Amino acid sequence: MATKRHTIALFGGTFDPVHFGHLRMALELRQALDFDEMRLLPSHQPRHRQSPGVSSRQRSDMLALALQGCDELQLDERELNRGGDTYTVDTLEELRKELGSGVSISFCMGSDSLLTLHRWNRWQRLLELAHLVVVTRPGWHLPESGDAGGNPELMDLLQSHQGAAKDLREQAYGSLVLREQTMLPISATEIRQLLNSGRSPRFLLPATVLQYIEDHQLYTKAVAIGDQ
Repeated sequence: MATKRHTIALFGGTFDPVHFGHLRMALELRQALDFDEMRLLPSHQPRHRQSPGVSSRQRSDMLALALQGCDELQLDERELNRGGDTYTVDTLEELRKELGSGVSISFCMGSDSLLTLHRWNRWQRLLELAHLVVVTRPGWHLPESGDAGGNPELMDLLQSHQGAAKDLREQAYGSLVLREQTMLPISATEIRQLLNSGRSPRFLLPATVLQYIEDHQLYTKAVAIGDQ
């Protein structure tokens, strides 16, 4: 009989600011894949993105406000507490040491991030530490190694690790699981642009988060745009 493991999922991002697209995606993943825990993991200084428009503490505060009353999602601040450049592999190594080899860890990402995985620090090690759960639009498929624009080494690795949802509970790491999901068409970029132009982003993000933004006068000046 296959081992049924405790399952922890990580949903990372800059959350600059957090919005309903982030929250709904995380909640649907938690419920659809039956994770025991879904942790939202704000990054401190991601190397592959421009600097967030506000401080790490403010982004974390907004995320904490957004998660109030939702026991199915938790905030994990370990990357903020560690400081410095944010590398996913460091986070997974830290978690694996903390939790041991028996717990199933899944790192959730979008298909765009997956296709640039070969630019991440020590990317080959990720599947030795965790599963990768990739949220895709209906009909999306993993490119073949010979497809134009793909990285052959990355595509070969991903093709050889494709798995199913059941692997997330039966194994501690090592599977690539594609999860088709309809995503809310909301972006942090759009919200920042609205705020910077004096327009309201109401109903795109929780009211508590919008109140925090207004109270602290965030995003009212030009900021770096690049977070989705």
